[in-house]
Amino acid sequence: MNENVSAALERAVQLFGDREAMVDGAARWTYRELDARVRSFDAALDDLGLQLGDVVGVLAKNSSAHLVAWLGVPRSGRVLNELNTRLSQPELEFILDDSSARALIVDEDFLAAGRALIQSCPDLTTLLYAGRGDCPPDCVSFEEVTTRGGEPRQVEVAGDAVAGIFYTGGTTGRPKGVLLTHNNLMANAKHALICLGYTDRDTYLHAGPMFHLADGASTVALTWVGGKHVIVPGFVPEQWLATVSAERVTRAMIVPTMVTMLLAKPFPAGTDVSSLKSVLYGASPMPQAVLRSAAAALGCDWCQVYGMTEAAPIVSFMTFEDHRDGLSGTDPDASARLRSAGRPIVGVEVEIRDPNGMPVEVGEVGEIVLRGANIMAGYLNRPEETAEALIAGGWYRSGDMGYLDQGGYLFVVDRLKDMIISGGENVYSTEVENALYRHPDVLEVAVFGLLDERWGEAVHAAVCLRESATTTPEELAAHTRELIAGFKVPRVIHILDAALPKSGAGKILKRNLREQFAAG
Repeated sequence: MNENVSAALERAVQLFGDREAMVDGAARWTYRELDARVRSFDAALDDLGLQLGDVVGVLAKNSSAHLVAWLGVPRSGRVLNELNTRLSQPELEFILDDSSARALIVDEDFLAAGRALIQSCPDLTTLLYAGRGDCPPDCVSFEEVTTRGGEPRQVEVAGDAVAGIFYTGGTTGRPKGVLLTHNNLMANAKHALICLGYTDRDTYLHAGPMFHLADGASTVALTWVGGKHVIVPGFVPEQWLATVSAERVTRAMIVPTMVTMLLAKPFPAGTDVSSLKSVLYGASPMPQAVLRSAAAALGCDWCQVYGMTEAAPIVSFMTFEDHRDGLSGTDPDASARLRSAGRPIVGVEVEIRDPNGMPVEVGEVGEIVLRGANIMAGYLNRPEETAEALIAGGWYRSGDMGYLDQGGYLFVVDRLKDMIISGGENVYSTEVENALYRHPDVLEVAVFGLLDERWGEAVHAAVCLRESATTTPEELAAHTRELIAGFKVPRVIHILDAALPKSGAGKILKRNLREQFAAG
């Protein structure tokens, strides 16, 4: 396979050129207009002196600029680097230095950060302003360069050329730059189309952060079939519901923390979400109680992907049918499989291996390893870590623990680093979290281990309660003890006044909690 990301937009323009492609506030573009902006942007990168392989970063809220960058930067032979907006200035500086980024797209919220970065990062020479209002004099206007016309130089970009560097969240140590090629992204787009069945009649809502591959998994795929992109700056429950209604959105991706926010209050009167065909969730496990409530509230099909940045990102898929069968409550086996991550997608092989690298028996927990055309080329500037992750036979070691059942369903039980060994017993945090989530007063929960003189590690839980709830730690412990073995019950339950700390992708940051309560 030797494919370039440019194929997606080229097909859309050829078949659906006059159809609406993108909605961002008052801006509405057809596919022909989107293509013209992408071409003009690529020509501007030529004029700015960026060469093949040079890196272009994006530090901004969701916007049409992200879509132009996603489709334009790789097509022009440059490399896209979408930056997590929640990172600190030193973390951003490290990433831009590590990737030798030459240009950075910012909006009004990150203009000050961009100005500081261009002073501290020697390779960074250009700020492109894609925010509201007039372009500052020290920036290049993104609006101007994407509308002035011009044709980019003709380049041949190989399928194995790097299309994007996507940095892992940095939850353990410094972030690693994952090198994804055109082949990787196009393979993932095919996987997404097989799983999700997008067509030119679909309207997808970008509400999760566009810098993250959980949302980006659909960007190239939806473009390839000529669907419509509807973009909002970020996830706000009321705005999400209003946009679904106004734009007749058919497809959406939300992470479990967003689902929790969506269900925290009754929907406003007159809310119409009947256009929704399906909602995709991923990035972290969905407690069954939350899933059932969400399915009842939105009345559409649900599906789940399990993946990771290194897999571009989709690894496995739990289908609409799996969810319908599991939520019906008529088949205990189907209900139990709602805890799974579905089956490996077409084109990806999954094995479970023991610490010696040998395959384990069905039902036995081990490390999840995988291979396919979507697996990264490696980590930027990290040869040792690349060699540790990409092993013989083209396999990738995920660092996740899981098992396969008789039907080939993948159950992800924990990250290797998140598994708690207490009193010699393995405790998987997701199992404890699922038990706590079944208490009606629990809004959010994270389970983690802390060093303990007696037990080696003790199970701790940080819990946020629903508004006006007064449940005590003792009551939560008693509830949990009825559902799981005693050694798995948290020895300490911390009830928090604020929300749990999260990454830009909505993942709960357990490292922050470990540091907070270890210090306490």
